[in-house]
Amino acid sequence: MPAVIPEDSVGIVQPQKIEFNKPLQLSCGRVLESYHLMVETYGELNADASNAILICHALSGNHHVAGYHSLDDKKPGWWDSAIGPGKAIDTTKFFVIGLNNLGGCHGSSGPNQLNPETGKPYGPDFPIITVDDWVESQARLADHFGIEQFAAVIGGSLGGMQALQWSINYPDRLRHCMVIAAAPKLSAQNIAFNEVARQAISKDPQFHDGHYYAQNEVPKVGLMLARMLGHITYLSDDGMRSKFGRELRSGQISYDFTPQFEVESYLRYQGERFSTEFDANTYLLMTKALDYFDPTALEGKPLSEVLAKAKAKFMVISFTTDWRFSPERSREIVDALVDADKQVSYAEIEAAQGHDAFLIPIPRYLDVFNAYMQRIEADTDSMTSKGAF
Repeated sequence: MPAVIPEDSVGIVQPQKIEFNKPLQLSCGRVLESYHLMVETYGELNADASNAILICHALSGNHHVAGYHSLDDKKPGWWDSAIGPGKAIDTTKFFVIGLNNLGGCHGSSGPNQLNPETGKPYGPDFPIITVDDWVESQARLADHFGIEQFAAVIGGSLGGMQALQWSINYPDRLRHCMVIAAAPKLSAQNIAFNEVARQAISKDPQFHDGHYYAQNEVPKVGLMLARMLGHITYLSDDGMRSKFGRELRSGQISYDFTPQFEVESYLRYQGERFSTEFDANTYLLMTKALDYFDPTALEGKPLSEVLAKAKAKFMVISFTTDWRFSPERSREIVDALVDADKQVSYAEIEAAQGHDAFLIPIPRYLDVFNAYMQRIEADTDSMTSKGAF
């Protein structure tokens, strides 16, 4: 637990559950008659609601973005290094919203929540969700807070895809869009990784076709394997070499099949922890949302033409050793924005940590992040002084 809450922390925070009773038409054709979202907020919304920032999470993320839930917490929120007083996303200047997306397993309506029609967990009956659906639910969340336009929508990985979709679906409702370690759509290789993870889960004997709640079981082995596979793809070869090398846990080979190398032990630990914290049906849903993401699919036009409707200013960031969402994929977004005559800044950060680098306080990354956030702050101050709201 933290001995003392750091001065640059948002401190002890409290999640809140927000109910929505307006039916939500989903891309899959089904309708959610009602649903709820679990959120956390940091900072204060100013009088004209012009200083709001939405944080979109990645595959296994949630609403707990910064701060601590109690003094007993061992770790703060998943992006605490970027959010708080004096940090890149300065909560003395911005009102920040973090949410657990629909289909999530940390309090929002999803497979592990009760279906109001049956009084039992949705399980595999929860509908397939897309990035478009998330953006629509997030727009309604903005309405709930009285926010007509976000100062920025920001996200990394799958969160960056949501931010990009925001700029297309609601061009008038955000002034800046930050797309970090993302891609305009998944490659065949990435879809393949997701399918292997889904097969590991669905073939676990304790999966029970997704109805494992009724059996009081968890497909733990499948979730462990899915997380271990995913974790390998989030790291880089250089990062794994520098962190683990070929170090043996006991210093000598034991000539059996127990984990002997440090990297084996690390992956098993990550898989074990994940299997007790995350929901298997949610993992399937989130990876499918990743697979389906393609802003050009509906209109059948090039990305530059789809992005022509965007009005936001863009910041795109990639990391040199990220092979899951490589810099080339970020440059596809940048090129499309340039072709669409949009204002876009781009930074490629030298980092050994692979895809996970977007979560790590790398000095050069934070310098770029801070510089762009200052631009967002200046734009927000300008809009407020002009009474644009």
